Amino acid sequence: MKIREINAMRGPNYWSIRRHELIVMVLDLEEMEDRPSNEIDGFRERLEAMFPTMYEHRCSVGTPGGFFQRVEEGTWMGHVIEHIALEIQTLAGMDTGFGRTRGYGEKGVYNVVFSYIEENVGRYAAKASVSICEALIAGEDYDLEPDIQEMRELREASRLGPSTGSIVEEAASRNIPWIRLNKYSLCQLGYGANQKRIQATVTSETSSIGVELACDKEDTKFLLERAEVEVPKGDIISRVRSLKEACEYVGFPLVIKPIDGNHGRGITVDIQNYEDAVVAFHAAKEVSRRVIVEKFITGEDYRLLVINHVLVAAAKRTPAHVIGDGKSTVRELVDKVNEDPRRGYGHENVLTMITINDLTKTILKDEGLTEDSVIPEGERIILKDTANLSTGGTAEDITDIVHPANVAMAERISKIIDLDICGIDVMTSDISKPLSETGGAVLEVNAGPGFRMHLAPTTGLPRNVAAPVVDKLFPTTGDTGRIPIVAITGTNGKTTTSRLIAHMAKMSGYRVGYTTSDGVYIQNRLLMSGDCTGPASTEFVLKDPTVNFAVLECARGGLLRAGLGFDHCDVAVVTNVASDHLGLKGINTIEQLAKVKGVLPETVFPDGYAILNADDDLVYEMRRSIDCNLALFSLDENNPRIQALQRKGGITAIYENGFITLCRGKWKMRIMKAENVPLTFGGKAFFMIQNVLAAVIAANVRGITIEDMKAALESFVPSPSQTPGRLNLFEFQNFKILLDYAHNPAGMLALKQVTDSMDAPKKVGIIAGVGDRRDEDTNQIGSIAAEMFDEIIIRQDKRLRGRTEEELINLLHEGIKKKDPNKKTTIIPSEKEAITFAVNNAEKDSLIICCSDVVPDALDLVKKFKHQEAIGEKIFSE
Repeated sequence: MKIREINAMRGPNYWSIRRHELIVMVLDLEEMEDRPSNEIDGFRERLEAMFPTMYEHRCSVGTPGGFFQRVEEGTWMGHVIEHIALEIQTLAGMDTGFGRTRGYGEKGVYNVVFSYIEENVGRYAAKASVSICEALIAGEDYDLEPDIQEMRELREASRLGPSTGSIVEEAASRNIPWIRLNKYSLCQLGYGANQKRIQATVTSETSSIGVELACDKEDTKFLLERAEVEVPKGDIISRVRSLKEACEYVGFPLVIKPIDGNHGRGITVDIQNYEDAVVAFHAAKEVSRRVIVEKFITGEDYRLLVINHVLVAAAKRTPAHVIGDGKSTVRELVDKVNEDPRRGYGHENVLTMITINDLTKTILKDEGLTEDSVIPEGERIILKDTANLSTGGTAEDITDIVHPANVAMAERISKIIDLDICGIDVMTSDISKPLSETGGAVLEVNAGPGFRMHLAPTTGLPRNVAAPVVDKLFPTTGDTGRIPIVAITGTNGKTTTSRLIAHMAKMSGYRVGYTTSDGVYIQNRLLMSGDCTGPASTEFVLKDPTVNFAVLECARGGLLRAGLGFDHCDVAVVTNVASDHLGLKGINTIEQLAKVKGVLPETVFPDGYAILNADDDLVYEMRRSIDCNLALFSLDENNPRIQALQRKGGITAIYENGFITLCRGKWKMRIMKAENVPLTFGGKAFFMIQNVLAAVIAANVRGITIEDMKAALESFVPSPSQTPGRLNLFEFQNFKILLDYAHNPAGMLALKQVTDSMDAPKKVGIIAGVGDRRDEDTNQIGSIAAEMFDEIIIRQDKRLRGRTEEELINLLHEGIKKKDPNKKTTIIPSEKEAITFAVNNAEKDSLIICCSDVVPDALDLVKKFKHQEAIGEKIFSE
């Protein structure tokens, strides 16, 4: 078996609108296509022995054991691999269960689709599942444990931590979108100008002064002392020669810790003599230049969590420890503790497994013990010097018993240090009494405190401490941090429609970010060039903090490669569906292509609009899958589909009596005459009128006024600046050049409708074959060109996309000859040379039509010719 490719979906996709995290592996079974599972001796038994927990896989049978029944009856290895990939992720602590395996369109080749929790783990699972299946087929031994551990480690290396993850989950539950901004914990909540940011539990609204103070324990202690908050007596030193004096001033027992430390690094507690103090001093110096020497306060370790200056949770923390039974060694006791099902690797469970590391061995040594020592029954041995959960500690929720005086103190401290989210470490014998009565003290104030101990305490009530964080960032009820998103797809017309809608929004005062097949624009500035119609370009716009209106062109390629870059949109436009790119990525029929395009309208919010082409059967059919308002556009005002929606009071846009007309129900609002819209070439370009109709509805449902629409339509002129490569007409003294992006049969037919209406004694067409199209599509382009042009120049794309130059030229030739065997045809592979040849040989008043795939290059060349003419040069040559 051979893996052809592995893609990770990260948004609504061809396979599922609701399940965004999917691995899509294209798998060639090769000779295994002829060997289903029931024809491999012992396969089911070996599979069941390796994965007894797969009994829970119901599969299509719908009952426990259903998958094994399918294996017994006979199923193909792609299906088996799908289930293995899901099961090994579950065994690694990432319980996930959606999968499906479908034919790719070639014999023995399948799309194996399954869900993932972490993308890099999903990709690993895809490869590992194939290797596991091959071993099962061959009857070879296979050790699963290295794969399981590798997936755990991959998960811990890439997953969001518990604190960040809880805030993201809380935001998502409120329909607030989020984007991870780096490989660590920096995340964006909301889109564009309405975004907020978090980094762990520090937010974009957290005071930087507060963070600096919390990180500087000297300043923190000074401010708290001045505010009459109970803090331990202490001193700050930077040299070992000052240590003895500090110890005498503070008095034993004491604690030594780095002034800039965090997560318990470099801290030594309960120091009873000067010799141990020297060792502790050097440990702290490895973390920080200066060191705190302070009184060791006895009692229990408590964490008070304050958010937006309100105490929201409190926990008692206990360091990792074991309790002796009089017969087991320390190591054996640790193993028993780690058998607790609540303990796992890293952050996968409520508790973390306890490890015996060098620190543990040092602590044991100080107690006169080793990991092989037997601990007397009932005796508690501390194994770590801090109570952090990440080192195996435990936490008990005690929020409801904190004394009001301590609550008031914690909330006051948050304002003194000026932190909207802070964790206050307190040592006291009884948190239900004021610190002043127990002799307790505030040990530290932490910026970016961990939430794990409050979200999932070992004992006591879990607290949703992420909720007040999101409340603070988005205080208005219903505020989701979103910006309007208008998404456009279709076979032809996407880019022009996207640009026109963006132009309308700009005319209405919005700061617009938009993606097109030419690049990404923020307002009018091109910031990324090239085909930018995939999810990465979408995220570029949605991450921009200046944008408050997004217009996103979404093409087939990005959808199949990674899904959409957003979960929902407010408006989705589908211009048309025609045969293009068929035979690629497992999309072999126009109906499958329509399903790809149909992903967009299915993502529209219930109160939003799907704007569909009523003249296109496949597009109109998409209405059956939407869960939002429907709007239709048509070039025929008498289209029965239009009239039916009008009777229901729906929104439509039609071309009637020469006017671009918007209708609400049967009430008509004429926007302007089509011939007065520059984009329509005096009303001759009907496909452009369709684009205008779709754009007018999109603008209307987003609240853009008729006046702003008119202004936008009048000022949106087909030109290299506003519609690069879309009906760009250049008038020279003796001829004209029309540059257009037509690159498929439907696009060529639309272009033909325009050029047929243009007077010219001779029309010369420059065409090319596209490598990733079917033979019949390339043939058809040649046939249409033979009808359109008096003379044809065949050039070649820069990217052959898997074909040879000779193949594509021959396919075009075949199409031309079928229609007109005598058509004059010249072959000039280079686009630059082809255009130059056409210009140098142009007859008076002739029209040169260049169908270009690399628009910027062709535009630059034609502009250069215009400049040559302007300065008096008569020969256009290179």
